[in-house]
Amino acid sequence: MSISDTVIVKKENGVAWITINRPEVLNACDIDTLKKLQAALRDAERDAFVRCLVLTGAGRAFCAGADLQSLKKRGVGADISLMEDLREGFNPIVSKMRSMDKPVIAMINGAAAGAGMGLALAADLKIMADNAKFVEAFAKIGLVPDSGATFFMPRLLGISKAMELAFTGDAIDAKDAERLGAVNKVVPLSQLENETRLLAEKLAKGPRGIGLAKRAINKALYVDLDTALDYEAYMQEIAGSTEDYKEGLKAFGEKRPPQFQGK
Repeated sequence: MSISDTVIVKKENGVAWITINRPEVLNACDIDTLKKLQAALRDAERDAFVRCLVLTGAGRAFCAGADLQSLKKRGVGADISLMEDLREGFNPIVSKMRSMDKPVIAMINGAAAGAGMGLALAADLKIMADNAKFVEAFAKIGLVPDSGATFFMPRLLGISKAMELAFTGDAIDAKDAERLGAVNKVVPLSQLENETRLLAEKLAKGPRGIGLAKRAINKALYVDLDTALDYEAYMQEIAGSTEDYKEGLKAFGEKRPPQFQGK
């Protein structure tokens, strides 16, 4: 286990559990926390032992987004650049979550607000506690959604719902998040960690092809059909050269469960 004051990383059974550890501010992130979170993601991506990641928050919230008190202390308006803050802070995290060839699960244990909602939506899979909620609160302070929200909301929720949340800052409870397709599963808070663990450890035993499928799906989000078909074929060529594919065929012939190594 690796522990800093604001980010905790625990690795077990092929899974890296990454926890934002600022419960006193609902896991709102200042720039130092974001840098540590970036480092934790890079480390998990490089670590061959890690084959799945879980992102969550300590205490009663997932993440309340940017630490507004930290921004206030630094000054408002011309004194700071919100654009540079995003480029140095949240944006590299969202990009890394989507680009790494390992599945990322958001374990949404409480409110995911502002940039925290962006982080949750950026995960490949989302499991949400029944008392949790999404809040795209930027309109309430005169800002626009960021941290990937304008990309993920219309794709997951539809354009009209995305516009509504961006314009009003209203919350979505867990039931509506599941109904709209924003999350994969909603469970009681008492079962959240166990349900997430079962899924994460299942994925950690999966083949390298999971990461290649992630690449193909992400590519298909913004290309035409012919380009998507061509990229699928390219990913399939890579998958067909893996040790996991050989093991999968062998296990199929021997009528036994495959033992994938992520290679």
